[in-house]
Amino acid sequence: MALGAIRHHVVIDAPADAVWALAGDPSRLTEWFPGIIDCRVDGTARTITTSTGLTLPETILVNDPVLRRFQYEITLPMFSFHRGTIDVLEFDFGRCVAVYATEADPRAMAMLIGAGAARALEILKHTCEKEQH
Repeated sequence: MALGAIRHHVVIDAPADAVWALAGDPSRLTEWFPGIIDCRVDGTARTITTSTGLTLPETILVNDPVLRRFQYEITLPMFSFHRGTIDVLEFDFGRCVAVYATEADPRAMAMLIGAGAARALEILKHTCEKEQH
């Protein structure tokens, strides 16, 4: 399997716990990921709807508030494999680093999702920093 992989990060001037409250809540994805207009969670199943009307079923693999790690996979036949990982790492008091990594087969899907993830991190940063001031 030839996976495509991409990773983006951003430094956020907000406490890691405050950023995690948004990024780690699987039902709040519409608040910070562009193009996601609906998000429904039922246990470890999450279904998101994009602004184009595409529905993506996902399985939540990890939602760990101690590590501040959220990991999921998209379970559509168009993917041989997909895993997305969001980490919120405490940087120093009142600042953190949010990291979004995507691995996918076909490889092109990693680039597509990765582009959205880069913009999502910027929105996450703006939203969390605005809440702190």
